[in-house]
Amino acid sequence: MRMDKKTGTRLAIDIGGTFTDVALECGDKQFTTKTLTTKSHPETAVLAGIETVLTQAKINPSQVETIIYGTTLATNLLIERRGASVALVTTFGFRDVVEMRNENRFEQYDINIELPTPLVPRSQRLVVSERIAADGRILKPLDEDEVRALIPHLLEKEIQSVAVGFLHSYRNNSHEQRVREIIFAEAPELEVTLSSEVSPEMREFERISTACANAYVQPLMSRHIRSLASQLRTQGLDCPLFLMLSGGGITTPETAIRFPVRLVESGPAGGAIFSSFIARQLGLSRVLSYDMGGTTAKICLIDDGQPHTSRTFEVAREYRFLKGSGIPINIPVIEMVEIGAGGGSIADVDTMNRIRVGPESAGSEPGPASYDLGGVAPTVTDADLLLGRLNPENFAGGSIRLNVENASKALDSSIGSKLGFSTSNTALGVSEIVDENMSNAARVHAIESGVDIETYTIVAFGGAAPIHAARLAEKLNIQKIVIPPNAGVGSALGFLQAPVSYEVIRSYYQRLGDLDYHGINQLLNSMRKEATDVVEPGAQGQKTKEIRTAFMRYIGQGHEVSVEIPVKLEEAELDSQSADRLTIAFETEYTRLYGRTIPSLEIEILTWSLQISTQGSDGLAVKMSAHAYAPDSKEFRKLMDAESGEFNDAAVYDRLSLAPGAKIEGPAIITESDTATVITQRFEGQVTDGGYMVLERINSR
Repeated sequence: MRMDKKTGTRLAIDIGGTFTDVALECGDKQFTTKTLTTKSHPETAVLAGIETVLTQAKINPSQVETIIYGTTLATNLLIERRGASVALVTTFGFRDVVEMRNENRFEQYDINIELPTPLVPRSQRLVVSERIAADGRILKPLDEDEVRALIPHLLEKEIQSVAVGFLHSYRNNSHEQRVREIIFAEAPELEVTLSSEVSPEMREFERISTACANAYVQPLMSRHIRSLASQLRTQGLDCPLFLMLSGGGITTPETAIRFPVRLVESGPAGGAIFSSFIARQLGLSRVLSYDMGGTTAKICLIDDGQPHTSRTFEVAREYRFLKGSGIPINIPVIEMVEIGAGGGSIADVDTMNRIRVGPESAGSEPGPASYDLGGVAPTVTDADLLLGRLNPENFAGGSIRLNVENASKALDSSIGSKLGFSTSNTALGVSEIVDENMSNAARVHAIESGVDIETYTIVAFGGAAPIHAARLAEKLNIQKIVIPPNAGVGSALGFLQAPVSYEVIRSYYQRLGDLDYHGINQLLNSMRKEATDVVEPGAQGQKTKEIRTAFMRYIGQGHEVSVEIPVKLEEAELDSQSADRLTIAFETEYTRLYGRTIPSLEIEILTWSLQISTQGSDGLAVKMSAHAYAPDSKEFRKLMDAESGEFNDAAVYDRLSLAPGAKIEGPAIITESDTATVITQRFEGQVTDGGYMVLERINSR
């Protein structure tokens, strides 16, 4: 019998490259499921997952009060080049900015270096006469007749979306706004993106690139969002729909349709929010968020309950691990490292007879060889199965039965036979390469962020992360791991913890020795209004908080340091004392990153950020149970030890049967419907009062 009354239910949906995760929060209960992503029609998997969790909870669709949605669709459109036909309208003489880039050679000694092909071909990059100075003065008025003359060309080329990016429009966007007015008057069916709205920052290449990316995905994303909202209503889910942003907040469909480029990292952002929530619950000051799904692994640093953030991001890199080889997008984003190391990542042998894993993935179609859905290439999931880490009868909640024979054949034919390895050693080699790739990525990211990775606690989630977390911790010399309940759908659960939030960024050059207080206060007030207008409809009366950030550097440097404006300045406008406070804040952050300051060198501010967000609850603090006990196991499985290369007997436990206080020594395997946790012999696990599995290293082993 289904319940009819309202129960405070919220639904979260995360579409990944391999699985679509759905989580339903109903009062103090959670119901989750994983379904294979249907790439041609993503809504099919979404609706199937929703039906499953509603059935589990025994409630009607009309009882769902909020839906939060995150997707990789915008990212895939950019990576796979399946976006709309786009034109760029820019200042005369700057037609090739998106192709010339910033002339940085990300691979210094590669004479055959490959740069990303611009989203807008040269024949569709159009110029008009106009010019605005760096201080916002109009040097040359916009030639409106030239703009009107472009309209027939746009229609003849069947252009669907137009990006408008003029020089210095971040200081004065009157010309860009006028171009939009003319286009809408002559061809109202066209979508128009202004660089001054999507990325109002200096550096014309990055700003115009972001505008082109937004225009490229906007027609398809707007149709997808509207279609999804319509289908949800048809299924009886007539409730507010919010979308996850790359910066860690949620927003309305209207804002997402206007700026769909802000959705490119929405799924991984949910995972970082999930880890941040756990960090605050457990009182962990330093957390390494580790999200490993079917296609990729994501690593994010979280300090004092807040993830590291950035305002730049790259997508569709030609060289997957090389910064600078992709399409730059200037949007607020949670800073993370993403590598091609998921359960579906394909393994093979390179030209030097070394095992290589990823970045290519088998995805959901055809999937790993063990899925028995037509895939023949060996993957990480196939290796984990042969190492004893997975139960072939209960994978993805029993929805997929894994074929051990297929996994063995795939690994032997593609790798083992070429290297002369046994099947089990081949599987171990694949697993070790994946774990080493992830540990290297974490080490480099920590060094670049100026932190000691060994002092962090791993929070592992996603379908594959709990399987690999202990080995990753061994390689990084990390002492503690947390595996949350329902870890397999962690990103979707993170959506449920995300605040309604919006961040506005503006470039406004200032030197600390000569601050224009009046101009800065005017700018911040206008930014506050823009952010508040976006947040208020979704906040529904909740209290909000404001965070202001200045991006600062020493004069002559090429990159800025983000400095949160001191709290005292949040309570009042900037005044004559502000320069001293900002100097102290900058020098403190600069010293943390680089170990020193540069005396007698003037400081400048290039860009300002203001974020308005609702204040979410951190929930109840979680502690270890005062009553520890050793649970009995009636099942044992042969589990490969990565250090010795030998199979050992490992006790197998059902996570649902473990009460708070359960203490388990490795080697052991904890099974649940959407993932499995591997406890190596170097770790010992204990269940907390809140159901978290906490693994701590036993240094004597």
